[in-house]
Amino acid sequence: MGIELDLLNAIQTIHTPALDNIMCGITRLGNGGVFWLSLGLLLLLKPSKVRAGLILFIAIGLEVLLCNGLLKHLFCRVRPCDVNTAIQLLIARPKDYSFPSGHTAVSFAAVAALYFSGEKLLWKLALIPAVLIAFSRMYLYVHYPTDILGGALLGCLCGYMAYRLAKGLHMEKKQVK
Repeated sequence: MGIELDLLNAIQTIHTPALDNIMCGITRLGNGGVFWLSLGLLLLLKPSKVRAGLILFIAIGLEVLLCNGLLKHLFCRVRPCDVNTAIQLLIARPKDYSFPSGHTAVSFAAVAALYFSGEKLLWKLALIPAVLIAFSRMYLYVHYPTDILGGALLGCLCGYMAYRLAKGLHMEKKQVK
């Protein structure tokens, strides 16, 4: 954890009032997966995007079960803000465990779901807020870098599993011949 705390402490040197406000806003995008759930709802409203929306919802469901329901309780990792209490948090202290990052996991589950469902442009656009949300969690001192990495990997796995599940349920794209 020494190197990880060193990295988090280095990130603390770039704080400015404006960036603090931006990062707090970005991290709120990941709260409860609301941003990604909203995207899923929008996709469901467009007939040509229903499949992507369904895969996204499946991915988020898998992420919630695996991340918040299983892995956080399995690893019980203490958050960096509880190790280094000298850092004043800009957001409310999260009440759950640190590993893996749920904000990051749900974000990358959405990106991977879009990628695997064939949304060539949308997954790339979704990657931007996903990366920003992930970085904001370190900036705000509530996750270690390995929490972010674990969340990103878990999210990608959930996106892939959602795609495979949808394919097994015959929700794959119709092949044009």
